[in-house]
Amino acid sequence: MTQPQPRALSLSALTVLELSPPQMVQCAADAGYDYVGLRLLPATDHEVRHEIIGDTPLRRETLAVLKDTGVRVLDVEILRLKPDTDLNSYKPMLETAAELGARYVLVAGNDPDEKRTIDRLGQLCDLAAPLGLAPSLEPMPWTDVKDITAGERIVKASGRTNTGLIIDPIHFDRARSSLEALRALPREYFGYVQFCDAPAERPTDLDTLLFQARCDRMIPGEGGLDLVGILRALPDHLPVSVEVPTEQWAKTTRAVDRARRLREATLVVLETAFVTA
Repeated sequence: MTQPQPRALSLSALTVLELSPPQMVQCAADAGYDYVGLRLLPATDHEVRHEIIGDTPLRRETLAVLKDTGVRVLDVEILRLKPDTDLNSYKPMLETAAELGARYVLVAGNDPDEKRTIDRLGQLCDLAAPLGLAPSLEPMPWTDVKDITAGERIVKASGRTNTGLIIDPIHFDRARSSLEALRALPREYFGYVQFCDAPAERPTDLDTLLFQARCDRMIPGEGGLDLVGILRALPDHLPVSVEVPTEQWAKTTRAVDRARRLREATLVVLETAFVTA
């Protein structure tokens, strides 16, 4: 039995958020990953903001570790499209992302006005295109882009080719999206796929939904999500970004040891999904 081809694996920033960007790169290298994801802008007001945007010592240190290890940056986070978003304020982040060699920029839709989101996504893509970046929309059930159906509608209406969708198994499942709908989406919308597991039982309240997604995901293959089905519904060459924040596990286990365990578990699921007789 063989797998069609090895998948590139990326260590997501959210998995090892206690580390600084250069530490994340080193952790990815030590744990055997090909890529790393970096959080250049915090997702919430409570997160640490690393001084990496612009010509800063931390950016130079991160570039040096990338060069020394050979790890590449797959994606950077996180840009939010809100009603009052000033897209020009994101230019320094995009320029830093390009300097670091990133390919994708994770975008969240936090604006109830879908037409404005479409327009803003298109404008963001225009800012990113000369830098070789693809701003990609991640549907999340607590945002205004709740599922892949809304995501497809926005990406298509933007009229840009350097954008697409990011599938995260926990968000996909909690939004009750279907594999049939996923298979029907244009293949060119996908640049990479995030990867995690979670309990099969869906939360019934927002607080639990958010806590599971941000702090309490499960090792791939140890939960109840249909990871094999999701993988098979997507192009089989996509890099896999391992995004498994685990607040309790992080209190007792070093980042590099968690990253190694997650890499091993991900490879097992990938083999299960793609072995052929």
